[in-house]
This record gives sequence, structure tokens and C-alpha cells, in this order.
Amino acid sequence: MTHTKINTDDVEQVSDAMHFLKEPLECRQVGVTMARCEPGWKGKPHDHTDDGHEEVYILISGAATVRIDDEDIEMESGDAVWIPPEATRQIRNADTESSFVLVSAPEAAGDATEGRSQWIPDGVQG
Repeated sequence: MTHTKINTDDVEQVSDAMHFLKEPLECRQVGVTMARCEPGWKGKPHDHTDDGHEEVYILISGAATVRIDDEDIEMESGDAVWIPPEATRQIRNADTESSFVLVSAPEAAGDATEGRSQWIPDGVQG
């Protein structure tokens, strides 16, 4: 098979907002989570120092605050933020619902440029 397709509604919800999609999608290296956050919802503060995973949080709908270390990042629909493994992060929802796609993967070995592909995407066509 060349692909795996799922619907997030068919994936068991973890805690009161998260749908972990890595296993159902059979991903090898990338972690993907769908977070549907009710008004007033707060995620657990955490980091990924132990597993070395960097993350990208993409706000699909609504508005929310992502606290990274001691800084509050106000997010609105369409915003994305990159978070390094050692930073403590937490989603904080205000009085509206929000939906995020969270993407995580281990950092590349070596320094900031070593081991990276020379291919740089310009965007998605289609």
C-alpha cells in the first residue's frame, strides 16, 4: 500500500482533547496529533528533551495561546509555531473552541546544517 487514510473521528480520544494519529497512520518518524480544545481547556506543560522531538503547532480554527517557556504566543487561525525539544510548551484556550494539528519529529543529527537535505520546498501544489 502506498498510503494510509484515516478519519480523526475514528481515532480514540486521549485525555479530553487529543487524537494521536501516528500509529493509526502507520507513520515511521513523524508524530501527528489532532487537538480539539474546548473553551477554557489547558494542556499539560511539557517538553521533549528526553526524546529530542521538535514540534510545530498549527492552529486550524479558533484562537488560543501557546505558552513556550515563559512567553505567551497568541495564535489565530492559520498561525504556526515551531518549538525546540527543550522548550516547555502548553496550549491554553480562552473562551472559544480551537483546533490544532501538532506535528513532531526527532531533530536531525549533527549541527544546524549538517545532515539536512538540500531540497527546500516552495509550497504545496494542487
